[in-house]
Amino acid sequence: MTYSATIEEENKEIAKRYKDLLKGTYQALSAQDKKLIRTAFNLAVEAHSEQRRKTGEPYIYHPIAVAKIVAYEIGLGATSIAAALLHDVVEDTAYTVEDMERLFGENIARIVSGLTKISRLNKGQDASIQAENFRKMLLTLHDDVRVILIKIADRLHNMQTMDAMPEYKQVKIASETLYIYAPLAHRLGLYNIKTELEDLGLKYTEPEVYADILSKIKESKEEQQKYIERFASILHEGLQKEDFSYKIKGRTKSIFSIRRKMKAQNVSFDEVYDKFAIRIIYQPISKDEKFDAWKIYSIVTDYFKPNPSRLRDWISQPKSTGYEALHITVIGPDSKWVEVQIRSERMDEIAEKGYAAHFKYKQGNVEENGLEDWLNKLKETLENQSTNAVDFVEDFKLNLYSKEIFVFTPKGDLKSLPKGASALDFAFSIHTDVGLKCRGAKVNGKLVPLSYQLKSGDHVEVLTAADKKPNVRWLDFVMTARARTKIKTALREEEKAIAEEGRAILTRKLRHLKINVNERIFNEMATYFSLKTSFDLFYRIGNGAIDNNQLKAFVNQKNNAFISFFKNRLKRTPSKTIENKEEVTNKYDALVFGKEDEKLDYKISKCCNPIPGDKVFGFLTINDGIKVHKKDCPNAIAMQSNYAYRIMPAKWIDSSKQEFNAVLQISGEDKKGIVNNITRIISNNMDVYINNINISGDYGVFNGKISINVKNKTQLTKLIASIKKVDGVNKVERVNTL
Repeated sequence: MTYSATIEEENKEIAKRYKDLLKGTYQALSAQDKKLIRTAFNLAVEAHSEQRRKTGEPYIYHPIAVAKIVAYEIGLGATSIAAALLHDVVEDTAYTVEDMERLFGENIARIVSGLTKISRLNKGQDASIQAENFRKMLLTLHDDVRVILIKIADRLHNMQTMDAMPEYKQVKIASETLYIYAPLAHRLGLYNIKTELEDLGLKYTEPEVYADILSKIKESKEEQQKYIERFASILHEGLQKEDFSYKIKGRTKSIFSIRRKMKAQNVSFDEVYDKFAIRIIYQPISKDEKFDAWKIYSIVTDYFKPNPSRLRDWISQPKSTGYEALHITVIGPDSKWVEVQIRSERMDEIAEKGYAAHFKYKQGNVEENGLEDWLNKLKETLENQSTNAVDFVEDFKLNLYSKEIFVFTPKGDLKSLPKGASALDFAFSIHTDVGLKCRGAKVNGKLVPLSYQLKSGDHVEVLTAADKKPNVRWLDFVMTARARTKIKTALREEEKAIAEEGRAILTRKLRHLKINVNERIFNEMATYFSLKTSFDLFYRIGNGAIDNNQLKAFVNQKNNAFISFFKNRLKRTPSKTIENKEEVTNKYDALVFGKEDEKLDYKISKCCNPIPGDKVFGFLTINDGIKVHKKDCPNAIAMQSNYAYRIMPAKWIDSSKQEFNAVLQISGEDKKGIVNNITRIISNNMDVYINNINISGDYGVFNGKISINVKNKTQLTKLIASIKKVDGVNKVERVNTL
């Protein structure tokens, strides 16, 4: 449909939209506020007067719509409404940030400047550029969180008006929205906006799926409404008797959520049973909202039998987004399970509008500091600037959508963690140093491994040791962004220390072999060992992955000038060698399976063709052995739901950094303290981890096996030599099984 309107009609429409904006603002506006907004509006109209949207409409429709979302949906005040009206002025017209500061003051200028920076960043085509933009965007939170809130409103209106864009742009913008903006809106407690962004994202990325689910929701709408009316009529008498003023309404699950559930559980639309919930929103009748909520809970369960395992109490302990409600699942009319959400009008506003509603309801000295807590956690994540941008976003998003559990500290304080968090995640949530020095944990008084998955209500105590160091295997089971970031940083620091020691060792050995030590020789050696940087070389010398025999082989080939000439010509590339770059490349040279990181025979599946570095799993076939698939393989969901017992965990590794399991058989004289001496040698001197130990004595002699983790064969050889020196040990040898 083509756009057509006269200038006069457009001016009337602009005036009408402006009046609508002022009519329904969430916060009360003073005369001064209205004057500020009017000034911003007039400047925006003048600045954008020559611009049109892709639809042909005046461009000013867009800033007014964004300001309306900011005012109605997010609930921000006059400063934010004015900034929203001006958000594209500096980006698209001759006005500058200095003009904004002169005309509107420092606050609005700072917000408009932040929004302009984000607009200029958002030109990327792929995930890595999007991720880098996202990180830079989050840095603006240090200045003013309103920048992000207005940017989310801007993105929502763009998503609502994308029909005129070419298809490739629709898919790109929708993908970016699902990747970045919807999770961010969720984390900021903007439930309605998050839901709409997700649904619109699906509309453009999977249009047929979206249309199919939408039509089915519309078909079942009338039936759902009748069901809600029946449910409400049954409860009416009980709620009236207690003098509750309330309303009961239905909440249909979003199209995106239904699609996600269909994919995750491999079921059809009809098989998704919790497509809608019933919401009871009440006005408190006492001073204690919580007491009233439980009173309504009691009335509901008088009429309908509840499922006790499905009770969710988000009132006693609100979600970290600020969400408060009681959720119960009951057997409703026609013996159907139905979720009932009980929340006060205040709770409902907070659920719909997020933190803006929080601040509206602040009373006395009560601090609604959820947003501040979140911003502080975010700053910790941003501290680690060296992280790969995509990893940064993935780590950051780990905590965005996750369901929460609540565990107790030894002092009885409650800690919120994502569902699936380990005892080690808990340690890092207490303090970075507690996490880095963690050697174990007690849950409900019992000793558990660091990988133990916590459950709501667990009482957790962390055990630390001053000489404990982080281990690369920790990354396999921690799931909070904070823990992953801190572990990666600590491992990099340790790698740097090992590399510095490796450089000193290599320098010493080369001088002993009469080789001149300089950067050129280091680069030649890196090329010879198929490494990208000299740092990689130093690290592998330091941890023993490159031993004396390999060094001598390099020297021997170098001494033969003729061979050396041709080998170097073949090995060297015309590109400039990166010298002393302090990073370790992702050199994936092996695929390992299971918890023990075993090397097994495998074949690459043709349906998804994984490459080194992809997230993968192994699938045990009947005739072809282990086939390796990407985790997002089109066939993954079907395999995992139908043949879960044949799935094997798998991952790509750099074998020079990965630890491997080795089993040592030890025998000798059963002298006092011999086991203690052996374990001390392993743990303290060699920085090797013990997995399992089984030693028994028999009339003066002992025999046993120890399962350990080592980095490489050189380290294992040194360890065996050290154990043999223990008084009483006669024999130490490596065997295959424990």
